[in-house]
Amino acid sequence: MSTEIATAPLSKSGVWTARAMSGLAIVFFAMDAGIHIAKPTPVVEAFEKLGYPIGAAVGIGLLELICLITYVIPRTAILGAVLITGVLGGAVSTQLRAGGTPFETYIFPFIVGVLVWGSLWLRDSRLRDVLPVRR
Repeated sequence: MSTEIATAPLSKSGVWTARAMSGLAIVFFAMDAGIHIAKPTPVVEAFEKLGYPIGAAVGIGLLELICLITYVIPRTAILGAVLITGVLGGAVSTQLRAGGTPFETYIFPFIVGVLVWGSLWLRDSRLRDVLPVRR
C-alpha cells in the first residue's frame, strides 16, 4: 500500500507563473549579489548607514550567489530556498536594528520569500504534497 499523495499536474499557466516568480527572485538575488561584490557608492553608503564594515560586502555577495546557485539547480532547489530564507532573515534583522522603513524591513523580504517559495511550491509536486492547500 502506497502512502504517497497524488498531486495534480500543474497547468500550463501554473508552469509559466512559477517560472515568472522564480525569474523575479533570481534576478533580484543576482543583482543584489553583484552589487555587493562590485561595491558601488550606494552600497558603501548603505553599509555605513547599517553599521557594517564595507569589507563584509564581498562575503555577503558571494554567500548570496552560492544560495542562488543552490536554488537554481533543480536537485538542490529546496535547500537553496531554505538558505535564501536565512539570508532574508538576516536582512530583516539588519533593517530592524537600523530602523529601516516597514517596506525594507518586512514587506520586501516577505515578497521575495513568497516568490522563492511560491514558485518552488508551484513547480515541485513533492513540496505540494508536503504543504498542501486544502479547499
